[in-house]
Amino acid sequence: MTRTRRGYIARRRRTKMRSVAAGWTLTGTSPQHQIKALYSAHRDRDRQKRNFRCLWITRINAVIRKIWVFYSYSRFIHDLYKRGSSLNRKMLSQVAIFHQNCLYLISKKNTISNEII
Repeated sequence: MTRTRRGYIARRRRTKMRSVAAGWTLTGTSPQHQIKALYSAHRDRDRQKRNFRCLWITRINAVIRKIWVFYSYSRFIHDLYKRGSSLNRKMLSQVAIFHQNCLYLISKKNTISNEII
């Protein structure tokens, strides 16, 4: 009986795994590293969202305390929520960084509308 060679299918599969897990030379450990990398990427996408939200809150709070709009961040956000403002924390953070006067106007409009009610 003649010897049969394995063919190109397994070689193609291993080449594909090596290209995904670049930097790992061992064929057996590259799928494990690929699985771990995909898991870490998924976990860190959620962590990144959490970190950005924390950053936005910190920026807004710093500007609020600096210009003495309100005593605390939570009171500012609560009043915006009661008023039905559609500004989210990301937009408020951008306003707080680049246009502090506009954030002051947003808060002033908020206090004026509360006094009327």
